[in-house]
Amino acid sequence: MRVLFVGDVVGPAAVAYLADRLPVLRADLALDVVIANAENCGPTGIGMAVDLVERLVAAGVDVVTAGNHAFDGPEVAGVLAVPRVLRPLNLSPGVLGRGSITIDVSGEALTVLVLADREALALAPSVAAFGRRPWDAWCAAERLGTVIVDYHAQSDMEKEAFAHAVDGAAAAVIGTHTHVPTLPLHLLTCGTALVTDVGMTGPAGGIEGFDAARYVEIVRGTPPEAAPPVRVAGGPIVLGAVVLDIEAGRTTAIARVT
Repeated sequence: MRVLFVGDVVGPAAVAYLADRLPVLRADLALDVVIANAENCGPTGIGMAVDLVERLVAAGVDVVTAGNHAFDGPEVAGVLAVPRVLRPLNLSPGVLGRGSITIDVSGEALTVLVLADREALALAPSVAAFGRRPWDAWCAAERLGTVIVDYHAQSDMEKEAFAHAVDGAAAAVIGTHTHVPTLPLHLLTCGTALVTDVGMTGPAGGIEGFDAARYVEIVRGTPPEAAPPVRVAGGPIVLGAVVLDIEAGRTTAIARVT
């Protein structure tokens, strides 16, 4: 099984870029599955929109993942109702959406799940409160076939420790949330691939895909409520992604795609 995991998609222009490129990427890389974290794909870069998520799915994204921003924006209910959209699994009971999914890939089961740390979920709306430790949610989850985890976390150490804890049980633990790609690509002893942060697919020239003006003013002491609004940056789109070669639920190779 060959899997492409695409890092946080920031803004509509990044959606258009990825949608245009995916058919070629699927053919050139002989991909079986595409997973994309798209929690920042909405017009402001905070949250998602139904039409943008549906465009990604129509272009060839098999599973859309999201972390703390899954619950931002005016279309939360509609987005989380899209069958292949995931939010963090380790939330309090009764929260909208689903945290895991199992799909069929040419007769082989693939389970994708999202876990988030407390620091990432502290940035989410109150409805998305941290409910369980990621480890507890992992242990309770139904996991069939090959398993890939989107670990949406601020803590690099927590992402890496979790990957070592599930080495051999998950094919890959892919870190998201910070939008800043980490250099090392790890293949752990028992076949779990790890990248601490896959990076973003979004516009360069700003801060994590966003226009710098707001964050510069906040650093200078302007209260957030008085700072310029959040805007997506306007630079050229960069692709942050990794491709995984998986056999019998274990990763045999991981490489960056840029």
